[in-house]
Amino acid sequence: MSNNAELATFTGWAATTPKAPLERLSYDPGPLGAEEVEVAVEYCGICHSDQSMIDNEWGNARYPFIPGHEVVGTIVRLGEQARGLALGQRVGIGWYKGSCMHCGSCMEGSHQLCRSVKPTIVGSHGGFADRLRSHWAWAVPLPEGLDPALVGPLFCAGSTVFSPLLEFDIKPTDRVGVVGIGGLGHLALRFLNAWGCEVTAFTSSLNKQDEAKRLGAHKVVASTDSAAMKAIAGCLDFLLVTASADLDWQALIATLRGKGRLHFVGIVPSAIPVHVFNLIPQQKSLSGSPVGSPSSMATMLEFCARHQILPQVEHFPMSQVNAAIDHLRSGKARYRVVLDASK
Repeated sequence: MSNNAELATFTGWAATTPKAPLERLSYDPGPLGAEEVEVAVEYCGICHSDQSMIDNEWGNARYPFIPGHEVVGTIVRLGEQARGLALGQRVGIGWYKGSCMHCGSCMEGSHQLCRSVKPTIVGSHGGFADRLRSHWAWAVPLPEGLDPALVGPLFCAGSTVFSPLLEFDIKPTDRVGVVGIGGLGHLALRFLNAWGCEVTAFTSSLNKQDEAKRLGAHKVVASTDSAAMKAIAGCLDFLLVTASADLDWQALIATLRGKGRLHFVGIVPSAIPVHVFNLIPQQKSLSGSPVGSPSSMATMLEFCARHQILPQVEHFPMSQVNAAIDHLRSGKARYRVVLDASK
């Protein structure tokens, strides 16, 4: 069947109960919305958030659903009111696939903060499938020079760690730390190095020291080494937490200089115990953010094309999605897993 053919049903790999293997599922997507685009999926990354949804870790999974929110594909259908896109154009779709387009957040360009923003896989079917639809604004075109087989994780992991660089006006003269060298962290190191910052990687094990430096870190600090943590106290302008673990937050806050910021993009499991006296005297801040807006994603992709920054990925055929998820669960993925929809 031609990729450009109109399909009466979409077919993908669905989670049916928590932690169970995904099963084939076909569903009727209904009529194409006036502002929607339909994308023939070529590649789809597997994110830890997919695993969390499959396992219902956050309590908001509605079964059956098709995971997948790091989609790269070509546009095969356009709604009559879709703007700025063309048939055959290659685009990416990330954690969100729609927003209201009229609220204050959308109108100021912060579409990801829309109160009615539409997640790609929460209450909806995602990209472990042959087709996916989104609002035209959330289908972000790929610039020339980026390998479509590698670029998928940029639409979630990449956007998540790139957006704070814009939001908080990170400067090339800043000293920035990254906590965690994984799916998010390895991209953060590459971005910040190309941004011009002095980059410090924090890891629980110095076994990753050489790898962190290869990815762009100038320094590597063991977060479990109290002497090393004291030595770096008061040095950092910005500290980006990409890890999903409970850590010594007091020690990490202490690494910040005056007006420094500890920023979360990793989903840490427990509440963060912080006394205001650790913040007020030197005007330190705590914050967090989701993925970026479509505009910031487009900026990120141009930055990646200019500096040839791409995720480090391992490929699996879409037909072996369960083996790919098991590989992710094992913690052996280095650093992202991408499914090839043609296989």
